[in-house]
Amino acid sequence: MASDNDNDVKEHLIECYRQRLRQLIKVDQVLDHIHFIEPGQKEQIRQKARTDGDSAATDQLISAVIAKPHVDGWFTAFVDALINGGCEFAAEYMKVIPPEPEVEAEHDQRVKLIQLLSPSLMDMKTEDVRVECFSRGLLTLEDSEIIKAATTNQGNMGGARELLRYIVRGRRGWFSEFLEILRKTEHLHLYELTGGSPDSDKKGDSHDSSTHPAQGMSLVKYLWAERRDSLQTFDINFKEESQGEAGLAKHLCSTISDTCIIFRFVSEALLCFTVLGAAAGGSEKAEIVLRDYQMDVARPALEGKNIIVCLPTGSGKTRVAVYITKKHLDCRRAEGSSGKVVVLVNKVPLVEQHYSAEFLPFLKPAYKVERVSGDCQLKISFTEIVKKNDVIICTAQILENFLERSNKGEDEGVELSALTLIVIDECHHTQKGEVYNHIMMRYLMQKHKNKRLKKEQKEPMLLPQILGLTASPGVGGATKMVKVEDHILRICANLDASRIMTRDLGEFQREPRKNNLPVEDRKEDPFGDVIKNIMNSIQTHAELSPTSDFGSQNYEQWVVQKERIAATEENQKVRICSEHLRQYNEGLNLSHTIRMQDAFSFLNKYHEEEIQKKTTPDDEHVIEKTVTEIFLSNLFGGILKEELQQLASKPEYENDSLSQLRCQILREFSSRKEARGIIFTKTRRSAIALSQWIQEDPKCADVGVKAAYVIGGGDQSVVKPMTNTEQRDVLNKFRNGEVNVLIATTVAEEGLDIPACNFVIRYGLVTNEIAMIQAKGRGRAEDSSYTLVDVKNSGVAEKECVNEYRITLMNKAITKIGALNQAEYDKRISEIQIQAIVEDRLRTRKKEQKRMQQQKGEVKFSCRGCSKHICTGDDIQIIEGMHRVNVTPEFSELFIPKENSPNEQSEDKYYIACKKCGQRWGSMMLYRGIDCPSIHVKNFVVSFNGEKKSKCTKWSELPIKFPNFDYNEHANRIVESYDDES
Repeated sequence: MASDNDNDVKEHLIECYRQRLRQLIKVDQVLDHIHFIEPGQKEQIRQKARTDGDSAATDQLISAVIAKPHVDGWFTAFVDALINGGCEFAAEYMKVIPPEPEVEAEHDQRVKLIQLLSPSLMDMKTEDVRVECFSRGLLTLEDSEIIKAATTNQGNMGGARELLRYIVRGRRGWFSEFLEILRKTEHLHLYELTGGSPDSDKKGDSHDSSTHPAQGMSLVKYLWAERRDSLQTFDINFKEESQGEAGLAKHLCSTISDTCIIFRFVSEALLCFTVLGAAAGGSEKAEIVLRDYQMDVARPALEGKNIIVCLPTGSGKTRVAVYITKKHLDCRRAEGSSGKVVVLVNKVPLVEQHYSAEFLPFLKPAYKVERVSGDCQLKISFTEIVKKNDVIICTAQILENFLERSNKGEDEGVELSALTLIVIDECHHTQKGEVYNHIMMRYLMQKHKNKRLKKEQKEPMLLPQILGLTASPGVGGATKMVKVEDHILRICANLDASRIMTRDLGEFQREPRKNNLPVEDRKEDPFGDVIKNIMNSIQTHAELSPTSDFGSQNYEQWVVQKERIAATEENQKVRICSEHLRQYNEGLNLSHTIRMQDAFSFLNKYHEEEIQKKTTPDDEHVIEKTVTEIFLSNLFGGILKEELQQLASKPEYENDSLSQLRCQILREFSSRKEARGIIFTKTRRSAIALSQWIQEDPKCADVGVKAAYVIGGGDQSVVKPMTNTEQRDVLNKFRNGEVNVLIATTVAEEGLDIPACNFVIRYGLVTNEIAMIQAKGRGRAEDSSYTLVDVKNSGVAEKECVNEYRITLMNKAITKIGALNQAEYDKRISEIQIQAIVEDRLRTRKKEQKRMQQQKGEVKFSCRGCSKHICTGDDIQIIEGMHRVNVTPEFSELFIPKENSPNEQSEDKYYIACKKCGQRWGSMMLYRGIDCPSIHVKNFVVSFNGEKKSKCTKWSELPIKFPNFDYNEHANRIVESYDDES
């Protein structure tokens, strides 16, 4: 029997390679050969694969495999299942014989190449290729049968899609054999397109033709053909001999005047060259060609100065950063020293986007490029990643963590002096409280210290060059010019920028046509009237008198405040009624934004969840129901529920906003040869509902609308978030045309690589001037439109006017700052920096004093639902710096575990709820094989030193330092309890 330590090692090995296994495992086939997973659990995993794909299902499979207790030989059985399931490449990782990094990168690049060329590869004679792939061992028998069935049932393209999906998950060497199969089955055009040499000996030249650097011209022709319809007709003569990437870019840009369109073509062609040249050590270095305005803003940075590049969304800021990075590294190499560049982003998806689409294609193989993010195993060895690579693309928090380690004197830290250039994407976030500012504050303090060292004739610490990128610094809420100037200068000071560089785009300027679509109030709103009657009844029951109208933002704020006050005063009647009023207010707002049936579904789901809170998995325990809870349950559950459901099905009562939105979508698709657009909406719930509504609308289907939604990945909402993989899949579909309308929350406004659109619609959503500029920038295709659709109580028309005024102020302020002479500018920047350093030191000192005081204080937690005392701060420990758990025996007697519904956002299977009232407290997390009740502070009333805190929704609002979870002590306690039972 394997020891627990052996099992822990094997579990850790699987976790380390989880991301790689997601790419390589064929879930159905592997499950067929695993016998230690229960049939019911297998079916759940298979269902996940059917609905969300193999990558998502692999996560569930891995969790099932590493779940304790283990059966004897579980790990060997898993490896054997990988081999027998046709996942030999995945099995090699489990045998601890992973491929060399170069081989791994080559595999990834070739998978991307297949994805890029998949529209043309769909034309293959699938049956012929399938037979050859099976005979050569690229497909298992089961793979082959699945592809054959798909071809029979879905046609040739359906089979081709399955074939491409399976071969990239098989074994090493699949790419060269696949090329040979294409040649053998007489797919010569596809053979050349994917990298095969047209001069290959047809009688059996079996060398890997993908290593020829000259073969990329067929790819160029293919990409050119794909883009040709977007351009006017030009007389282009491609030379059959290889010109190298630099020659290609120069030839195209000198021949074609519409550089805006051709740049996308050039970047894709260069990416393909990079992929095909990888095995041969790469072809010539890619030459980056900048437009005049791009070169103008880059020039000071090429001289080694710190600057901010301020250019609109879609104008090539990142390409400018790549160019500056390359020149920076080239110059240092020419001087005999090495460069070290870190590219910082504020969102995880941007890491892969910048790596794959920008920095890797232009910098490899001359320089080593790597990416690291919060969901990547490489973050564990970040120090080594920095040492071994020239360019590192990462989320800002990772760099900040390792700078802090260095500051504390830990071995595994990173020092600012080890870096020579830091690129900060979306640098307008370099403000108080933001992680960018924490990093730059370290920089400014060292810069200030260097001045003192120079006076003392001591060696100063070397500091990296800083390059900031933004589409808009914003106005920081200012309404007067002088305050706007102060705001922008503060960002410049925080980034130690010698200038903020911006230029007019000239002929490349794309200003979309703007439309404002007002809406009319419903003549009759019986659905809303029923909701308002319910709310009036609740207010009467709780003796509440609001000061604002139902559905308004002021009402929302009022009812939230009432709930918090009632919770601290232990007034459960008012607290419960306030919470229900908040949900009905949300339902009323939803009926103004989306279909009434969606608003009804939301209210009905909430009602069912409230009932579920008062039930237990068995009949052993009875949860109390108060008079108020019974009143609220009966209020919705009777005739009113049926009345709402009937009214929701009557289209004559739908809101006018939906009608205006439908008309605008139909206009866009009827008036354009190929429409592609984004609809921005306020909430995740409305994004999902609007996507479903468009998909079900027959008129939209008639004009070719193919809709999907993309929402954020954070846990701030009760709606299940999107994973990074899910976001990427949707954006890929949008990019390749499977989807032509994205319904998005604000997650799509900033940063994400979304192809050029020819229409943007803001549906009842206007935030600030920065978001407005970025949203408009999404519509950067020719003849694009920007439409604002009003929604009742949203106030979007007024907010849009305010934002336009702010943008005018911002542009004037940037111009005024640019007109300052350098001495005056430097003086103002220096004053702001000294002030920032003093404020930071005072803030740090106060924070430390506050922390020391609070450690001595007493904190108590009471159930938000019934006011019962639950525990004190002494009972809580922290796991991995983020999960607060209570593993005391006394606490375990106070809650019951309940199973999460499939739509819940939590990855944990169970949540914990109060035994007395059913109030949700948190989740049951599995940590190293042990169930640990993780509590969420928002579900409790917190008392500190005898005083109740009216607002405490995040642990960060309660700066108490809890001790780290003692795994060994708790594990021993569990073992002892087992011994006592036996």
